[in-house]
Amino acid sequence: MNYIYAMQAADLSGILVENSLVPSKFLNREVKVDYYLPKNLEPSQPVSILLINDGQNMKELGLKTILETLYAGNIIHPIICVSIHAGLDRKMEYGTAIQSDYLGRGAKAGLYTLFITREILPLLNKKFDQFQIKDFSFAGFSLGGLMALDIVWNYPNEFNKVGVFSGSLWWRSVDYNNDKYVDELHKIMHQQIKKGKYRPGLKFYFTTGSFDETFDRNKNGIIDSIDDTLGLIDNLEVLGYKNELDIRYINYEDGRHDITTWARAMPEFLKWGWGK
Repeated sequence: MNYIYAMQAADLSGILVENSLVPSKFLNREVKVDYYLPKNLEPSQPVSILLINDGQNMKELGLKTILETLYAGNIIHPIICVSIHAGLDRKMEYGTAIQSDYLGRGAKAGLYTLFITREILPLLNKKFDQFQIKDFSFAGFSLGGLMALDIVWNYPNEFNKVGVFSGSLWWRSVDYNNDKYVDELHKIMHQQIKKGKYRPGLKFYFTTGSFDETFDRNKNGIIDSIDDTLGLIDNLEVLGYKNELDIRYINYEDGRHDITTWARAMPEFLKWGWGK
């Protein structure tokens, strides 16, 4: 696949950041993609690749500094982070590929999935073929977290870990104000997992914040962000995934639905997935 590539000027830190524009036939646009590479990565060295949605926020999140700190402490194994910038149509491109939500949002999630699986993954395998690629993982925040989970769940042969930070797991096919809405039936990602099967080797990392939101649909005193995450974890456990072994969940009591909270969570996620 052809792509436009331009490398940022390197500095003296341990992370090299490269920028590219990837033309996508599925999304019918150029997609900005940034690569975060350890400078001392040797050819033929085993390396993991982590895709991250909402790559436009990685500078504010401080991903480069986070990686530098972890490498300086010899805390994580080599990993190449690939941050994929969202487009102007983010609420259409992120979601669940199987169907849109009740307002028609996520209508292009299937196309975004094809972009990842048929364009980005082949590109990465070619671009980094000098390294021994161990595995691919995916992470995202809010709606980008839902999209990452949806792709990993449906492509278990391509990915082995997913990080979902304050994921939009409320994504539903019927508005909860509708008299026909039933929590157990109309949350789209939950239904996919309920109807799915155990995929050996998949691992899941979830975070929430106690101040993610204020909504509490079922009036049980627990905000929906936490409720929806715990419910999804329950569904995974029914399939055979083990809490703490296959699933890690962390709630930040003072956490909010913002980049500041996710910046705190990112180092813990990286240590969980690639720690020494």
